[in-house]
Amino acid sequence: MPQLPDDLDAVAVRRWCSLALDALGRERAEIDAINVYPIADGDTGTNLYLTLESAAAAVEAVFAAHETGATAPATADAVRAMAHGALIGARGNSGTILAQLLRGMAGVLADGGDAAHLRLALTSAADAARQAVAHPVEGTVLTVAAEAAEAAEAAEAAEAAETAEAAEAARGEDPDLRTVVTAAYDGARAALARTPEQLAVLGRAGVVDAGGRGLVAVLGALVETVTGQAPVRGPRTASGNAAKAPVTVDGGSVVGLPVGGTPVEGVTEGGLPASAPVEGPLDCPEDGAAGPAFEVIYLLEARDEQVARLRTRLDALGDSLVVVGGDGLWHVHVHVDDAGAAVEAGVEAGRPYRIRITHFATESGHDVRVQAEPAQRAVVVVVPGDGLAGLCTEAGATTVIARPGEPPASGELVDAIRRAHAREVVLLPNDAALRHTAAAAAEQARTEGVRVALVPTRAAVQGIAALAVHEPDRGFDEDVVAMTAAAGATRYAELAVAERQSWTMAGICQAGDILGLIDGDVAVIGSDVPHTARTVLDRMLAAGGELVTLVLGEDVPDALADALEEHVREGHLAVDTVVYRGGHQRAPLLIGVE
Repeated sequence: MPQLPDDLDAVAVRRWCSLALDALGRERAEIDAINVYPIADGDTGTNLYLTLESAAAAVEAVFAAHETGATAPATADAVRAMAHGALIGARGNSGTILAQLLRGMAGVLADGGDAAHLRLALTSAADAARQAVAHPVEGTVLTVAAEAAEAAEAAEAAEAAETAEAAEAARGEDPDLRTVVTAAYDGARAALARTPEQLAVLGRAGVVDAGGRGLVAVLGALVETVTGQAPVRGPRTASGNAAKAPVTVDGGSVVGLPVGGTPVEGVTEGGLPASAPVEGPLDCPEDGAAGPAFEVIYLLEARDEQVARLRTRLDALGDSLVVVGGDGLWHVHVHVDDAGAAVEAGVEAGRPYRIRITHFATESGHDVRVQAEPAQRAVVVVVPGDGLAGLCTEAGATTVIARPGEPPASGELVDAIRRAHAREVVLLPNDAALRHTAAAAAEQARTEGVRVALVPTRAAVQGIAALAVHEPDRGFDEDVVAMTAAAGATRYAELAVAERQSWTMAGICQAGDILGLIDGDVAVIGSDVPHTARTVLDRMLAAGGELVTLVLGEDVPDALADALEEHVREGHLAVDTVVYRGGHQRAPLLIGVE
């Protein structure tokens, strides 16, 4: 059993993220099934899970950076990574609000993780989430978050008022962390039970708010982190056996603490109507059918004043507007009829990317249409920039963009496999660090009936080589073997800028040096990009080669490509060179030799 924390340090934050991800994973299907507001599209549990998965992955990355050293991550680093990971990975309305809740907490917890800071963090989170929503509605996750914060604030007064002696003794002292966490959790669960009374659509459907239930699960994981007691679910009501009996609503994975929940007629402890199966989303035609046709989500790099204008414009275009973030990076979510106008508004405000548009008519439960027959085979490829995304899309692949410092989570890869809409999928991760993430995505897709082969490409140039020999008309196994062979026959290199003095396989580098990495190891240390690139090419071609692939970063001039092509022609007569623009990618230059 892990040592119980006296405050929320980095280790506790890591455990909280892990436990919350497990809780949302267990309850994802049930939360999806009670999703009726604002759109009955049956994805709230999934969106919360994917958002938390991104947050947890960011925290793990912070710990991974300290594995080889003697220091441990600071609490501030862990909570900021959690918030940033949630921001860049937020999915849907519920995930976007969860990201802002975590961001609000991180701003306070970065300064301390004791009970006093946690109370302030919960209040900050509730306020930040409410401000991010253009038109807050009671009976939603916003209400649950606010009442959790209020319960945490009340914990101090309740403890101090037990007796006059206790009040005198406790003057100037705070209640411990366990008291605050438990109070917040109980307050959230009680608030969740009242949501059907506050929001008519929930009352008619006989369910609690799906986003609120997800938040209760996240807070339940925090209780387990602090107290060491795993959340315990109460017994479920048998479907159809007690449809008329009022049952206390249980907000999900809850600890075995006193429950102050309010009975809701005909609702089981899972939050479902007692007679409803869990298999599909609950429909709400009265409230959802007349809503906007599209959900638009994107990340946005923009200044604060630009975002203020963007909010006004998007609010006029549609509803369910939530804009979260800050410090130049924002996550935008809105439901509109004109998806193009929503994206154009983002372009005017700054630089939108990771744009995701969902048509409710095909995704939601209230207007399901017959989908096209799936293709026999597709390729899903992870690429480091917009330029390669366009190239791979032209070749017929489904792409996932991995931006600098923002590796895709397994949920994004699973989503790409679904978008490919094929019976057979070849997955090209193009990064050795993504092998476990890609394997998890492939396994998930297989459970959904898709035949997935993972080709362990370690660089984008290997993915390009594999995609070049892809033949959808031949047998699946034969195609996978050919693509694997092409990738394996491609040596890869990249140029990078040293951030600090360090020991490498090629000697000691200084901050600002240009590093030439061949097959993942530093092989050349240079002072400028052209000279280092030529040296790397010569070393790679010394072992032979027929084709050189150069992928230029966004700020690299075409003159460099021309110079390197000329260098290859002069020194290696039988070698061809192809050049691609990679767009906004981490490395200024990627090199492949096959």
